[in-house]
Amino acid sequence: MTDSIVFASYEHPDGPVAGGFAERIMRRESAELSPLAARSYPPVRMHPESDCGLRTPFQRDRDRIVHSKAFRRLKHKTQVFVSPVGDHYRTRLTHTLEVTQVSRTIARALRLNEDLAEAIGMGHDLGHPPFGHIGEEALDRCLSERFGQAFLHNEHSLRVVDVLERDGRGLNLSTPVREGILHHSWRAEPPSTLEGAIVRYADRMTYINHDIDDAVRAGVITAADLPDEAIEVLGKTGPRRIDALVHDLVEHSEPAGEIVQGEAAAEAMAVVRDFMFERVYLGAEARREHAKIELVVRSLFDHYCAAPHEIPDTIPDGPVHQRVTDYLAGMTDRYCVRAFEALSVPVAFAP
Repeated sequence: MTDSIVFASYEHPDGPVAGGFAERIMRRESAELSPLAARSYPPVRMHPESDCGLRTPFQRDRDRIVHSKAFRRLKHKTQVFVSPVGDHYRTRLTHTLEVTQVSRTIARALRLNEDLAEAIGMGHDLGHPPFGHIGEEALDRCLSERFGQAFLHNEHSLRVVDVLERDGRGLNLSTPVREGILHHSWRAEPPSTLEGAIVRYADRMTYINHDIDDAVRAGVITAADLPDEAIEVLGKTGPRRIDALVHDLVEHSEPAGEIVQGEAAAEAMAVVRDFMFERVYLGAEARREHAKIELVVRSLFDHYCAAPHEIPDTIPDGPVHQRVTDYLAGMTDRYCVRAFEALSVPVAFAP
């Protein structure tokens, strides 16, 4: 006769650790964080809910973002080079992780809320469409010409976390995270928290320097092409440049009580950014892909506007232009290409 095993039913009451967690965090933040830092409690959400006993509200937001479908799709979305051949080019996912790591470093150095900076960093690019900024511009043109609407990836990132995830229920993130995601772009108003401002700077610092690395690897530019005076200020390698920019930001932000760069570093970074736009982002290599991407995005946009019944039921109801935008912006590069091929390549001729 087999011995019967009786398992006690497990309930989820707060034990001594979970029961005192929020109070311990509040005491620690009061003692250790800058007076300018965002506080973790009390959380402000669109839909009130009970707190987790082992994670701060911002940690919980981070976890919801990391477990979202939109976050997983970032690994197959372009950062700069469309469908690059090689394992070492950056994707929108690796860019997100790099932004988040730099943001946490800066937040810790300034005694700000690392959990908030991390959550904003993880969620800031969830709304990016396929094919990077080229795809964003193509989708924006389609919306503008046909419906008088606009597409901005930061605004769509907020829509992803507010509406599109969890089958239309959204992630119910806290207000500082949502606001930081919306305002991470330099085209938007500045964020209201210093943690959001950190992500805004970290985003630009990382993409400029890491895009240089990818462009050199791809043979689009060489290290010798970089503007000499700016490189003298920032450093000859990507790690040195990021380190210099982070140190500069921290040392100037601490006395200023806001997130600011020093004049020399800001000017040098602007020069490098202008160089990247001229030679890489809008250079000959990128322009060769512009027309192809425009064709793919516009063809799919026009098709789904004419046949909205083909949009999956996972996309929430709403005006046609919004449903088409939600569907296209959520596509990965390769899914977008496959959808275009399905429309334009006869089945008998397909490989």
